[in-house]
Amino acid sequence: MAGEGDVNHPYIPRDLKLPGFVPGFLSQSTIVGYYGIASLLVVSFMWILSGFFRKITKVDRILMCWWIFTGLTHMILEGYFVFSPEFYKEKTPHYLAEVWKEYSKGDSRYVGRDSAVVSVEGITAVLEGPACLLAVYAIATKKSYSYILQAAISLGQLYGTAVYFITALLDGDNFAVNEFYYYAYYVFANGWWVLIPSIIVVRCWKKICAACHGQELKKTKTG
Repeated sequence: MAGEGDVNHPYIPRDLKLPGFVPGFLSQSTIVGYYGIASLLVVSFMWILSGFFRKITKVDRILMCWWIFTGLTHMILEGYFVFSPEFYKEKTPHYLAEVWKEYSKGDSRYVGRDSAVVSVEGITAVLEGPACLLAVYAIATKKSYSYILQAAISLGQLYGTAVYFITALLDGDNFAVNEFYYYAYYVFANGWWVLIPSIIVVRCWKKICAACHGQELKKTKTG
């Protein structure tokens, strides 16, 4: 019976080696519930705070909520994953470890420390996370670089998501326990980082083009 402990886990592929694996302590509903409540509190706080800034449109207030939500997600959740390679051995109900034990049911490359996933998440956590918080500040204070910054971060998120999905396809796209986890975690959860950044890129493109066009008109009139 030697070696049985190495495959005593719920993940796919079944021959994935995870020596010292400790099953999760928290239920799926508890993990998702805590994340939902925490996210709601963060977004509510930012929505209320943004209301104190003068001449901030509702769209910009919504964007501030998005940027603080995604920024903290990148830095806290993804940051923990990147710098905790043996989270699956956690013997206490550490919430962040529980998150990744659960999410790995939808994509076992996380618990298996796939190099592409670790690389993408590392860049996201270290660079894009803080940049998202800078975007909140830029919108609130109407900095001239706000749209360029938002577009750059969004393009980075789209690129990272593209690499994430494409590398999975190239490796067989067989990392989920079943279809529920595949669509709920792998597709649905990550889909928001395709949809929202795409909308932001289009909006920023229009704003930047309009600003450049305005400058050209001014030069024409003064010329």
